[in-house]
Amino acid sequence: MPVTWDPFRDLDRLAASMLDSRQGPRMMPIDLHRDGDHYVLSADLPGVDPGSIDIDVDGQLLTIRAERTLRDGEGVQWLAHERPSGSFLRQLTVGDGIDTAAISAHYDNGVLSVIIPVSERAKPRKVEVRSATAEAPKEVASSES
Repeated sequence: MPVTWDPFRDLDRLAASMLDSRQGPRMMPIDLHRDGDHYVLSADLPGVDPGSIDIDVDGQLLTIRAERTLRDGEGVQWLAHERPSGSFLRQLTVGDGIDTAAISAHYDNGVLSVIIPVSERAKPRKVEVRSATAEAPKEVASSES
């Protein structure tokens, strides 16, 4: 198998590794869309142990934490190490119209899906319009003879 060497690609990787001096948690890429009466948040977390995923709701703040650990072993010599490891964190402020008690999540094939339902009071509804004459009390005629 022929191996080609691209000096610009290698320089880009070297520059990125030197400039990426973050010691704290990394961001995780997400997609967010509304599907009927709920929002669906999808976060890419390939290679993450599902047991390391932690989702908290504190008031209107939704926090997702995850951890990806390196598979280090005795005698392991890395030839390429491009996938980030360590802690991942994403925080989102959810609106008042969210039913935070009913938020659910599942992890499948490296994608975390968080289902965020809209509360009943925030769902669209019809308002009945009544006429003023229909609201007036009807007088009952008395039968006096």
